[in-house]
Amino acid sequence: MMPLSAGSAWAVLLVAGLCEVAWAIGLKYTEGFSRFWPTAWTLAAMALSVVLLGWSLKTLPVSTAYAVWAGIGAVGTALLGIVLFDESREVVRLVCISLIVAGILGLKLFSR
Repeated sequence: MMPLSAGSAWAVLLVAGLCEVAWAIGLKYTEGFSRFWPTAWTLAAMALSVVLLGWSLKTLPVSTAYAVWAGIGAVGTALLGIVLFDESREVVRLVCISLIVAGILGLKLFSR
């Protein structure tokens, strides 16, 4: 794969992070990897997430890209847990999620 422009690398990293969310949520639906289709989709999302992360690393610094990727996964999974699985909506929890978002934005804004 060819190296990406900085803008494209960030876009690929965003998609990689969304795939991270997909596989994390998908784990819940696999029921311990006992359901074929949810397991297949989860494994595909895992693979795509890592491949896209690796592709973005041709352009972006590993420390920044990995932290942003993991942050997107954490925030997206936490928010979908609230929406899909009726997980806690406590204010302190939402503030903590907001802090992760602030960290992701800070890394994006202040990275070369």
